[in-house]
Amino acid sequence: MTRRTTGRVVGALFLLAILCYGTGSAIAPHPAGTALMLLNSVVVVTLGILTFRAFHPWHARAARIYLAARCMEAVLLAVGVVLLISALSEPADIAYQVAMLSLGVGSLPILAALRRARWLPGWLAVWGLAGYTLLALGAVAELLGFGLGLALSIPGGLFEVVLGVILLFRGFPEPPRAPAAFAARDADHETAPHA
Repeated sequence: MTRRTTGRVVGALFLLAILCYGTGSAIAPHPAGTALMLLNSVVVVTLGILTFRAFHPWHARAARIYLAARCMEAVLLAVGVVLLISALSEPADIAYQVAMLSLGVGSLPILAALRRARWLPGWLAVWGLAGYTLLALGAVAELLGFGLGLALSIPGGLFEVVLGVILLFRGFPEPPRAPAAFAARDADHETAPHA
């Protein structure tokens, strides 16, 4: 699969994840709703794997963090569905909020890397950074008992829709710099002494 095709598949998966979880949660605990919510976890992991494979040669650390965040999100959302159908709504909500915290924090390094490498338009990368930061803050607020999560998730959710549509039509662009330069920079960051 070419990088452009991979990007188009990732774009479709962003949109499919939103559709699956949004529709599923609206009709849960109906069996069709829980099935869609569980399918979302499969979609999220697939999205993480494809993104990791596309970006690992250029920014290994950010790609690893993003993959780990997406896997954690998928597992926690699936656990939340199981808790929900077991009529344990409060633990299900906690699992959901921790999943959103993982997604928000774990997406920041890769968006920063994509912005530096100009793989995304600057305005879109900044929107994503702000949106995922607000998503993480909203999840923390919900875990602390403040009902801000839904409002603070809107910018990140809209970002994922816009990114999904852009990728669906454009795919991932070819990188402006050689993979070796990115790999060397990653190696320097990982071996540099910390203050």
